[in-house]
Amino acid sequence: MVMISVQVNGTSRQDEVEPRLLLVQYLRETLGLTGTNIGCDTSSCGACTVLLNGESVKSCTLLAAQADETDIVTIEGLADPDGTFHPVQEAFRENHALQCGYCTPGMVMAAVSLLDEEDQLDERRVREGLEGNLCRCTRYHN
Repeated sequence: MVMISVQVNGTSRQDEVEPRLLLVQYLRETLGLTGTNIGCDTSSCGACTVLLNGESVKSCTLLAAQADETDIVTIEGLADPDGTFHPVQEAFRENHALQCGYCTPGMVMAAVSLLDEEDQLDERRVREGLEGNLCRCTRYHN
């Protein structure tokens, strides 16, 4: 077992984890944060995207032990404590930017990261920035 210390959605956590436990499993099974979805286990779909120290990562390809001493934000941590959605969450809601919703948490997290990283965005750059996330409802169009 390995002891990890992380900040998840603003809450400090210390947990003993199996060395091979994936970050997505830690978030879902240990912390009960099931908004981070498991879609492919190969980092192809992006449903498991979270922010790690402010950058989007696919949590199915990162061990929980590798996240030691980091700040993690999941889809549950984007909204304000009073329930006010993050602007990207609100934009998805207002524009009906989901179908089944399975990919939505990963898409939102990737979009938040992209907006934090880029000052100037056009359609081409948005498509490139989100190409690691797949929506299965729309026939896998990146």
